[in-house]
Amino acid sequence: MTDKLNRFWPFIASAAFAMLLAANAAQSAATLKEARPVLPDNAPSAQQAFADAPDGVDPVVTGPVSAAFKQRQASANCDTAVWPHIPMVCYPD
Repeated sequence: MTDKLNRFWPFIASAAFAMLLAANAAQSAATLKEARPVLPDNAPSAQQAFADAPDGVDPVVTGPVSAAFKQRQASANCDTAVWPHIPMVCYPD
């Protein structure tokens, strides 16, 4: 009886590994879908959106923001953006 069980351990281990791999892939796919896409080119610029602020608007957020927002800011290089060429994704919704 022990010999029969020993034959199935590689199958059980590979099935468990496949399920773990599938779960990881599903989590990665779900995380990628949460990120907001970059705004299209016809979206208003920061200068147009904040026309009443001739000296510019700093995109630094002082309140709590989500990790997804921080990731969007990092991918849009908001730290190095200079007025008036600041992408709107640098500002919170």
